[in-house]
Amino acid sequence: MNFLTDRKRATGLGAGGSGVAHHWLTIATSISLIVLVPFFIFVFGSAVGREQADVYAYFSNPFIAIAMALSLVGCVIHLKTEVDEAVEDYIGGIKRKLTLIAVAGFCYALILSGLFAILKLAIL
Repeated sequence: MNFLTDRKRATGLGAGGSGVAHHWLTIATSISLIVLVPFFIFVFGSAVGREQADVYAYFSNPFIAIAMALSLVGCVIHLKTEVDEAVEDYIGGIKRKLTLIAVAGFCYALILSGLFAILKLAIL
């Protein structure tokens, strides 16, 4: 039997135990992507159709490399929060935990490989 007071239930961060932190992370990444995605499209679109040496020179600019890295990290973190939400809503039990681990591993591997590629472009 559960003997929690109303206050204890209210400060207990909800049934999921994470409160609204997940929601605020999704909102924050959404707002940051409002700026980052058009900038990414502009930056990436400017590099399309150039010669290989020109592309290397273009991405060696630290501002361009940092903007690309921020866009990559913001998009993948937003993807992870949205997929986590879908998994928590539709999958239960041990499958949920394994799927959340797989999603996190995939997203962090995607970030790592993307940052490595951007770094390699910027250094060459």
